[in-house]
Amino acid sequence: MSDAAEITPEAERELVRRAQTGSEEAFGTLMRQHYESVFRHVNAMLRDEHSARDVCQEIWLTVWKNIATFRGDAKFSTWIHPIATRRAIDHLRGRKRWFSRFIPFLSDASSGDADEGGDRVVAAPDAVAASDPRQDLEQRERNLRFERAIDSLPPKHRAVLALREIQGLSYDEIAENLGVARGTVMSRLFHARRLLVKKLDDQP
Repeated sequence: MSDAAEITPEAERELVRRAQTGSEEAFGTLMRQHYESVFRHVNAMLRDEHSARDVCQEIWLTVWKNIATFRGDAKFSTWIHPIATRRAIDHLRGRKRWFSRFIPFLSDASSGDADEGGDRVVAAPDAVAASDPRQDLEQRERNLRFERAIDSLPPKHRAVLALREIQGLSYDEIAENLGVARGTVMSRLFHARRLLVKKLDDQP
């Protein structure tokens, strides 16, 4: 599906209004207008074109079901992107427990490598030898703690973690994908790591 011809903000607002009253034709025009940018965003996270196309179908179904809640306070594209991000993250978590793939997070521990922003980071627990049942049980418990902590993060924080730690994108690339400033990406990543540590520490 190729990019549609650009439409004016006024025309887009009218399309949104018509779509909110049930016009499938207006919604189709909106979808054609934004499909490729949403696809590029999702594909940057999944690195799998076929999966990205499938996820995009789910995203546009979600958008159609929830378009009545769009109040027009921001651009339509700005409203869509968090929906796309959540769907992509859900797909990543379903495909593989991405939180167990060396997600760095801030720590007061003395070990760890330096991240781009100068933060000290430490890797999430990786696999242990299956020959030790006790170690295997402890590893499963650590993974469950990570899962609960990741699940509880706000979507915007999960998004920057996925794009940075899983996809390995630079701050500038993440900013482009999320449609935010580079400084916003750095701030979100910093707070995401801090929040992750706090949630892990708070768990029993």
